[in-house]
Amino acid sequence: MITELDLTDRQVYATWTQDIVRYRDLDPNGHVNNGAINQYFEDGRVHLREERMADLGGNILTGFAIKKFTATYHAALSYPATIDIGTVVSRIGNSSFVLGQGVFDGQLCIATAEVISVFFDSATGKSMPLPDAVRQALESALVE
Repeated sequence: MITELDLTDRQVYATWTQDIVRYRDLDPNGHVNNGAINQYFEDGRVHLREERMADLGGNILTGFAIKKFTATYHAALSYPATIDIGTVVSRIGNSSFVLGQGVFDGQLCIATAEVISVFFDSATGKSMPLPDAVRQALESALVE
């Protein structure tokens, strides 16, 4: 992992959203499938963008690509449940940034993820420096 954050600690997160566990999220063992948990992480990333970048215009929300996604699954999650998804910015580079994320069932950390995203020019497909407005939005969710 790039960050030294304890992503199992609810206190590190800058933004939160909730989701519900759906019956369709279960695997044959009766636990929530890792693919569904990864979808919860995506919901958390979308929430961060909507909460911190919505005023930057619609096109800004599509200018990111995931370079690396690493997840660690800490505990099984069952149906039914309402889960909390936390997201924090742990590092901001020239054209990329790193997010830390956690999925929690109450106080129990179910899974954590570290995500490296790159800002790119949709016309050329090439990475480009983060615009100042995007950088400022990310800094508002930067770990303290």
